[in-house]
Amino acid sequence: MTPYDWISVAIKDASMSLGGPFGAVITKDDKLIARATNLVVPNHDPTAHAEIVAIRETCQLLGTHNLTGCTMYASCSPCPMCLAAILWAGVSELYFAATRKDAASIGFQDAILHDLFRIPPRTKWPLPTNPQWPSWRARNDAVAMMKAWKGEMYGAVS
Repeated sequence: MTPYDWISVAIKDASMSLGGPFGAVITKDDKLIARATNLVVPNHDPTAHAEIVAIRETCQLLGTHNLTGCTMYASCSPCPMCLAAILWAGVSELYFAATRKDAASIGFQDAILHDLFRIPPRTKWPLPTNPQWPSWRARNDAVAMMKAWKGEMYGAVS
C-alpha cells in the first residue's frame, strides 16, 4: 500500500472516533501492526492520543519497546508529546496528512505547544517525515475530516 492508502485508513478511523478526530496506523514491512484513534474522552486519559495508543499496542504485539523498522501514518502532524513518544519508540518513518497549522485553524491548540518548545516543523526533526510523497491529497482529506468531526461534535465550524 502507498502512504496515502495507509493515511486514508487513519483518517477513516479518526472520522469515527469519539475521542477526537485523530488517527494513527503503524506498519512493519508494509503490514498493518496497529491502528488507533484518540481515546482521551472515553478514557479520561490526556495521554491517550492516537499515536501513543498505536505505539502501546504495537509494543505489546511485537513484544518490544523498540519500533525500529516500523512506520507510522497519522491523520495530523503529531503534537510534541506524541512526537516525543514516536522518537523514544524508535519509529523509523513518520508520514502525516494535516499540519499543526491546519489543526490550529480548526481550533486545536498543538501549534501553541510547538511554538512554546520552538520546534520547527519537520526541518529539524531527527527522522524522515513525508519523504518525497505528495502530501497535499491526504492533507485535504484529513482537514475535511477534522472539520466535519468538529462540526458534528460542537456545531458548525466558523
